[in-house]
Amino acid sequence: METLTSTITAIDAWVWQPYLMPLVLLIVGGWLTLRTGFIQLRGFPRAVRMSLGGAFAKEGKGGTITPFQALSTALAATVGNGNIGGVATAILIGGPGAIFWMWMCATAGMATKFAEATLGVHFRVRRESGELASGPMYYIEHGIPNKKAAKALAWAFAFFGMCAAMLGTGNMAQSSTVARTFVSAADLIFKVQVPMWVPGLLITVAVGLVLLGGIKRIAHTAEKIVPLMIAIYLAVTAAYLVINFAAIPHVFALIISDAFTASAAVGGFAGASVAKAIQIGVSRGVLSNEAGLGSSPIAHGIADVKHPAEQGLVGVFEVFIDTIVICSMTAFVILSSGMWTDPAFQGASGDLTAAALSSSIPFASAVVALSSFLFGFSTLIGWCYYGEKCFEYMFGSAWIKGYRAVFTALIMVGSLVSVPLVWALGTLLNGFMALPNLIGLAFLAGTTAKLARDYFSGRKEYSVTGEGGRAHGQPI
Repeated sequence: METLTSTITAIDAWVWQPYLMPLVLLIVGGWLTLRTGFIQLRGFPRAVRMSLGGAFAKEGKGGTITPFQALSTALAATVGNGNIGGVATAILIGGPGAIFWMWMCATAGMATKFAEATLGVHFRVRRESGELASGPMYYIEHGIPNKKAAKALAWAFAFFGMCAAMLGTGNMAQSSTVARTFVSAADLIFKVQVPMWVPGLLITVAVGLVLLGGIKRIAHTAEKIVPLMIAIYLAVTAAYLVINFAAIPHVFALIISDAFTASAAVGGFAGASVAKAIQIGVSRGVLSNEAGLGSSPIAHGIADVKHPAEQGLVGVFEVFIDTIVICSMTAFVILSSGMWTDPAFQGASGDLTAAALSSSIPFASAVVALSSFLFGFSTLIGWCYYGEKCFEYMFGSAWIKGYRAVFTALIMVGSLVSVPLVWALGTLLNGFMALPNLIGLAFLAGTTAKLARDYFSGRKEYSVTGEGGRAHGQPI
């Protein structure tokens, strides 16, 4: 197992070195920012209004789910244990400076997510089953003129998307963090030693019951638990930061300074270079907000909207909430506690976040355990759907139930696997999944810009309802 872990970690480090995936993500995000006229700035007020107002929208006829359900499903997949355990591992490996590069990833990622969600709606299809389907595999296949290259890229995305859903951060990394946080809370609060398989079994059963109902049940479940889980977690972290407000200026200065200079070795922290901060910050940023990964347009693309850019703006808000708000608050809690330098936590993930919060708030570890369970639960159901749609694109709908059974079984496996292995495997698969999507987004930047201009010029109506249906593989 140690050999496998070291091999995957080495490959992951190579893929995410500053001049490969991080550079590609930032270049594509910057290009889309320019082509859309800095959509993350000029469109942000409208994005907030639409996203929050969408909570009261009723389901329509033009899409499978409402815009808010699409946002909730996408947030269910993005707001996961990457916000609790992923931020912790980013600091432990890349130092405080990794958080700055996570912010840079999110800033460019807002434009990327706008493009993904907009193109997802624009190129969505109606499958032979009558259900809408969306995602990079469809906008790549139907948007890139060279059909052979387009088909190869679409299949590459679908294959790695399915693998990431089953083996990566959409599955085993979530159950691993849930199990560790649950066990840590039981020990800290009740002094009870709980085996890892107990919380692993609980999360496996809970997810399996929801997956039986398909996207409708997933969307309705996400719509109810996502706002609640975010509110609970933010309330506790905000309380901690108020108590420790005096430490915030120092933490902010530390993040900025370490982003451009090597992090010094302190306590159990071995130090980190600028290259490592960039590598870890960007990879964990993508893991958290999924901008550029290509996963969320699978949910955004089937929303009931009048114009594709409407859902694109919802995507902008999604990245802001996930990384700029939630990840930042987690980072400030961990860094202000000083526990990230404690040798006892150098192999930790969500348990470091729990311990940091508990240093000022009694029983905070129980709240983190609950948040971790809800975050992991929501991410698992969202990512099962993402992987399912990738599987369906390649092999059709006949074996979907078999896919769901394998996905559910791997949740249990993840709760028993080591932290370094699951996170390294997860970010590695994220890189393989993101590359074909980013190529597609770069080619379709003109289409994205045209749809943005069309929407902001005042034309709010757009034929995306697909009434009457279309043949499989034909955009609606």
